[in-house]
Amino acid sequence: MKLRTIIADDEQLARKLLRDLLSADPSIEITAECQNGIELISLLKSEPVDLLFLDIQMPGGGGFEVIENIGAARMPCTVFVTAHNEYAVRAFEVHALDYLTKPVEAHRLKVALEHVRERIASKAALMTHAQMQALFSNLNPVDAPAERYVKRLFVPDGVHEAIIPVGDIDWIEAADYYSCLHVASRTYMLHQTTKQLAESLDPARFVRIHRSTIVNIDRVKQILREGRSESWVILASGQKLKMSKAGWQSLLAINCV
Repeated sequence: MKLRTIIADDEQLARKLLRDLLSADPSIEITAECQNGIELISLLKSEPVDLLFLDIQMPGGGGFEVIENIGAARMPCTVFVTAHNEYAVRAFEVHALDYLTKPVEAHRLKVALEHVRERIASKAALMTHAQMQALFSNLNPVDAPAERYVKRLFVPDGVHEAIIPVGDIDWIEAADYYSCLHVASRTYMLHQTTKQLAESLDPARFVRIHRSTIVNIDRVKQILREGRSESWVILASGQKLKMSKAGWQSLLAINCV
């Protein structure tokens, strides 16, 4: 399947360089090039697009203005291309898939395209799963059991037992046969493995981002990615947690629902 692709950059030379690099990939079909935000917004509203290479600073509305106008949820897979690397964190906050600095290097573009394919494959898998779920639900709507997950945990705390609403948990850390619950500035040790605990928590709310780490997605503030192998999540508390490739896919799946 070819990916319908738009290049948006006000610099003709930058567009040509990127076009030449992308021409080596047979799965990329460049359907349009835009040199300002107004032109790009009109195009995004008028035709389907799979992939967008987007410059941050352009006349008639830069990259962030384009996303604000279209809406992050309705944007195609977006890779920022810019000479200004200070915008990297903000780019990921608006769900950019990757961030390339000019002049674009072939190996970094290859990594970005791998991220794009991972995202599209995840979305396709989720759509298929949702379609199957809907089919089975329609076939047997009455007998389908309702899923139930724990709302609070009873955890030893000295001579007492603390009652912790699961929504108060920031993140969970594996500790051999125990799970360490991080709740604001406090930690609690629960005599369950993270695998056992994960089975009782709502998977739409708690995501395993690493084999030893589960996060409450309501506490995730930012996602940082450097290349293919280095990823972290930043919690609202400022805590930085390592994320595996499988964890990224799990978090991505939740955000795509």
